[in-house]
Amino acid sequence: MRIATPLAYATDPRSGADAVATWEQDGLDVVWVSEAYGFDAPTIMGYLAAKTTRLQIGSAILPIYSRTPALLAQTAAGLDAVSGGRAILGLGASGPQVIEGWHGVAYDRPLTRTREVIRICRQVWRRETLVNEGIYRLPLPAEEGTGLGKPLKILTRPVRDSIPIYVASLGDKNVRMTAEVADGWLPFLYDPGRAADIWGAALAAGQRKRSADLPPLEVVAGGPLAIGADVTGLRDLARPLIALYVGGMGAKGRNFYHDLLCRYGYADDADRIQELYLAGRKTEAAAAVPAELLERTSLIGPESYVRDRVQAYRDAGVTILNVTPLGPDPRRLIATVKDMAR
Repeated sequence: MRIATPLAYATDPRSGADAVATWEQDGLDVVWVSEAYGFDAPTIMGYLAAKTTRLQIGSAILPIYSRTPALLAQTAAGLDAVSGGRAILGLGASGPQVIEGWHGVAYDRPLTRTREVIRICRQVWRRETLVNEGIYRLPLPAEEGTGLGKPLKILTRPVRDSIPIYVASLGDKNVRMTAEVADGWLPFLYDPGRAADIWGAALAAGQRKRSADLPPLEVVAGGPLAIGADVTGLRDLARPLIALYVGGMGAKGRNFYHDLLCRYGYADDADRIQELYLAGRKTEAAAAVPAELLERTSLIGPESYVRDRVQAYRDAGVTILNVTPLGPDPRRLIATVKDMAR
């Protein structure tokens, strides 16, 4: 099991890259760069490529609506070139709030769109001439443009003809599609003890349709990490982020994270968090996050406890343990959890 860490939205990119370069020496294998409506991820990923030598650099995530498939493929190929073949293209549909509110693009047909994006990206990296009939019509037909468009293939030669594509997904249909066509899966608020009940059937259905040409599906999950006798209070640091997603990343009746908490058995808590957050009472919304959820989606406690948590993620099928080290000595935490993962 490999070890990864996310670069948080609020992190200064330069100091964050310096820290990641140090953690690389302690065994860190993958760093994930988020985007949402903060800094764009590819710029920071390119900076990380220059600061590191071994670890993989992934986007988590680039929304499929904000860039054309060809641009997504070009961006991943460029990052793969400057990093020497260390790029991971993490994709996701995001949600209507961000896509329509920030990008001004209609949030429609996310599953079909994701499939097409993945297929077109792989065509680009194989240097195939782009022709596509679907949501993305390549070349654009004359009745929709000038009629001068022609099929093209990428001018440069990608370092790899198959860059790993990981998909962030939560709902059954999206998870099934991810297991069928992606190289990796990026779930959110992953509880290893309940994952099989929530996603097992969808993953199995997708795996049955998976091409033999694809490698085994990577599963990326984890949470905040702290090791010690008196560190359980650090679980509370996750409250504002969970409240943001469950309460604010969507609307009533259209919030994937709220739905996930309901599936976990926290329906009343999810409703309460959403109600408070949408009313502007963010502190109270954070306080309403169940303590049990904080425990089950983190790796915080004495060393023996954290070791058991690492094993629980491994037993659940996680192949890349994604941790956020908390406390004054993140290097020790990365090195320790790397030993546990071995």
